[in-house]
Amino acid sequence: MTRRHALEIGITIGLRQPDESLWTNGIKQNALFLAKLLSASPLGHRVVLLNTTDVAITDALPWSLSEFPTMPFDRGSAGLDVVIELGGQVSPAQTDRLRKQGTRLVSYCCGPEYVQNIEAMIFRRPLWGDLYVNPHYDELWIIPQIFDLNRGFLQTLRRCPARRVPFVWDPMALESVVGDYPDAGTYRPHDGPRRLSVIEPNIDVLKFCLYPVLIAEQAYRAAPDDVGYLHVANADALAREGREFTRLMLQLDIVRAQKASFIGRVQTPAFLAEATDIVISHQWGLALNYFYLEVCWQGYPLVHNAEIVADLGYYYPGHDLELGAALLRRAMTDHDRDWQSYTAHQRQRIQRFLATDPDLAASYDDLLFDLMERTAARSLRETAA
Repeated sequence: MTRRHALEIGITIGLRQPDESLWTNGIKQNALFLAKLLSASPLGHRVVLLNTTDVAITDALPWSLSEFPTMPFDRGSAGLDVVIELGGQVSPAQTDRLRKQGTRLVSYCCGPEYVQNIEAMIFRRPLWGDLYVNPHYDELWIIPQIFDLNRGFLQTLRRCPARRVPFVWDPMALESVVGDYPDAGTYRPHDGPRRLSVIEPNIDVLKFCLYPVLIAEQAYRAAPDDVGYLHVANADALAREGREFTRLMLQLDIVRAQKASFIGRVQTPAFLAEATDIVISHQWGLALNYFYLEVCWQGYPLVHNAEIVADLGYYYPGHDLELGAALLRRAMTDHDRDWQSYTAHQRQRIQRFLATDPDLAASYDDLLFDLMERTAARSLRETAA
């Protein structure tokens, strides 16, 4: 068994701008959360973020370069024990250098690539530029919510074994933008009808707004006076250009009553603080993401069907819209009676995902040293052969 000791670890990112926001997409947050977790190991790992693009690394970045050392890939990758490819792809030449210096290369898989590729093929939706599928990973690390659907696809194309790894989150990105809001943007009760929000990405079938809107419609039909308004984010283009979407929406009472609007992209923490009382969500094969944890951490009622976090928010299983609507009505009428306990319970239950959780750090140490032992054993077999 390999003696456990501090490792030198790199995690890739792909900067697009010197002052890139953490809210452009979730991948930079993912890299930071993982770096924070690995750095918290009692073994004292040294973790560096490796930028795979030519964008300059400056103090304009929204994270501390002392807390999260960040450098160009070719300079920072020398002598590392492990490189985790997460937010920027490692090139063939870089892969060759890593292999020659004995660095283990892990692909950290956190996107629904199987569905994205299917949709790209069927709908002629451009997805890749010059496609490079690296055949030289030592392992694939796949987060739980995409494991079952994506494992076979990823293992076959990338020609190496996959392991299910724990999901990691941290409120650091959230806290960086809510400081100017009253009560740090957390939920507070108020009188009157509720403001409902649907904030699905609406870029594929996995997280689409249609079922959450129908849940709101059912609740509105049952208790119209309890609904103040419904905002549907990331839906302005659908409302302007989507004939089928528009025709369906015009069948709904909440739309006909002019109590719904279809707006563009929003920043979740700000939209919660400024325009939301209750969030309605639905997923189909992607049962955990940062969005759920952000909403619940801030204490907002979340009506959702994500089975991995069934203990958070107001959970309805599968596609049971009737139960979803009943839970929404309950949140509208009863949530404020015990909102403080709700927020406290949400934060306690989210602890298992936090980058500061010792058990989670220990799980990743197990993954790292299992990787080191397996690859060492494989090298010995290859040498003997």
